[in-house]
Amino acid sequence: MGDTRPLPPSTSSVISPHRDARAIVRLIQCSQCSLPLSSPLTLPCGNSICRKCVPELHPRANISYPMTAERQEGFHCPFEGCGMDHSLGDCSQDVTLAKVMERISVEVARYRPLTTDTPLELVATLTTPDLVPVDGSNTECPRSRTLNGGRLVATYTMAELGELDYNAEVDYHSVSPDGDTYEELDVAMLANLKEETKNELDCQVCYALMLDPLTTNCGHTFCRKCVARILDHSNLCPICRRKLLMRPGAINEASNKRLSALLTSLCPDLLASRAEAASQEEQAMAGDTNVPLFPCTLAYPSMPTFLHIFEPRYRLMIRRAIENGEGRFGMVMYNSHAVPQGELGPVHFMQYGTLLQIRNMQYLPDGRSLIETVGISRFQVKSWSMVDGYIVGRIERLDDVPLAEEERIEASETSGPPAPPDDLAAQLDRLSTVQMLRECIDFLNRMRAASQSWIQARVIVAYGPPPDDPAIFPYWFASIVPVHELDKYHLLMTRSVRERLKMTVRWVRRMEAQQWYGPHDFLSSPCPHPFEPSRSCSTWLDQVV
Repeated sequence: MGDTRPLPPSTSSVISPHRDARAIVRLIQCSQCSLPLSSPLTLPCGNSICRKCVPELHPRANISYPMTAERQEGFHCPFEGCGMDHSLGDCSQDVTLAKVMERISVEVARYRPLTTDTPLELVATLTTPDLVPVDGSNTECPRSRTLNGGRLVATYTMAELGELDYNAEVDYHSVSPDGDTYEELDVAMLANLKEETKNELDCQVCYALMLDPLTTNCGHTFCRKCVARILDHSNLCPICRRKLLMRPGAINEASNKRLSALLTSLCPDLLASRAEAASQEEQAMAGDTNVPLFPCTLAYPSMPTFLHIFEPRYRLMIRRAIENGEGRFGMVMYNSHAVPQGELGPVHFMQYGTLLQIRNMQYLPDGRSLIETVGISRFQVKSWSMVDGYIVGRIERLDDVPLAEEERIEASETSGPPAPPDDLAAQLDRLSTVQMLRECIDFLNRMRAASQSWIQARVIVAYGPPPDDPAIFPYWFASIVPVHELDKYHLLMTRSVRERLKMTVRWVRRMEAQQWYGPHDFLSSPCPHPFEPSRSCSTWLDQVV
């Protein structure tokens, strides 16, 4: 067992199909059965195995989010160094790798009749004599075979016959009467393989060679940055439209190790050119180093924010955000009492905010504007400066913990002993994620039935109905409920779905305990001072609904 091996470090940066034949064929062998990959699955840890090599499944208990039918079973990862318990729902067939394997199989089959009477003796030996073959067999090693086709084709054929253990090395001996090692056959074969597989290794979002390939739970593979861009706007795969069970940003997701190795081996020059072009593009876009920051109000990912812009410096900021083609800026809450913000000190804005995308904009005759935005992602301000009267900052994206970690937390908390009746924190720990969501939605239904003004029809028109996704619901709830702004602000710095839902359930229980139902009965908060909105803008929700 183990991860896919890269080419030996002793080889040069340009691979030799003759010298590196064994390493190249290992890239397309299953590390579990040693056969060429068949119906390959790429696991959440980035390793790939044949579908038939998936370990025995077991039920996954005490998990309600993001539990779906296909996530109710899982298996323990067979790769050393991983140790994760993978959900079966995260392991669809790797579409790209399957197409690559099909192309290779077809090309080898086409090539074999052209290379008869080119005999090579292959002697396979395990590098560690007492190492048990990965398929668990007791077949003696070394194994010897005389095959045709040059080193590449012969090594692939030996693996296809089930006689080449994944961990074995191969010694090659010419048995040709003239001592020919058929190196020219290997060069031609690798050139054909590159040509046949190159198109399969293009990303279907940017239509360029994949850079840092990332395979989604539906089995499609894209560049990592392309996945991040997809998740900024949608949680659906652009090819099959299945829901992507990945956090925005895709930062904590493992790269596809097999495809990464194949790209490095088969297309090193093209990959280097692609990486250089991507680097130049990122530098041109200036990354996250000069993001305009607007101290105004709270905004949340996936939620709309409606703004009325009337101060000249912020009119300039918005105009520049649109002209640069991005239409994005950061929204941070105003820090009217200069509460210290970590390394930033007592600045006049809070250090956590939300990146907004401008959706619609209406210019007024006097130069003012009404804009509708939607939250893209959360961030933390690392440093800042002033440009033409407004703030620009270096920001760092803030994403949630991986879904596997979220599931682990829920399983651990909900499997504990019953909570004492006076321990609210323990009571919330014992609730499943879905139970907490349901408690909040039931509260909303009661408030709507009581005709509370903060949840009337106009609010639903602006923000939509309550989402059934636990990851988004707290942001929606905070957008409408008249809770103290600092309580809501804490959602921005929280990296766990369960923790955000616990906050909303606490709001609900405190409101009900105080019999708080009116818009003027302000919910108490640990914050000693209220936060004031910026004078540079106002919200215009009343005008859009």
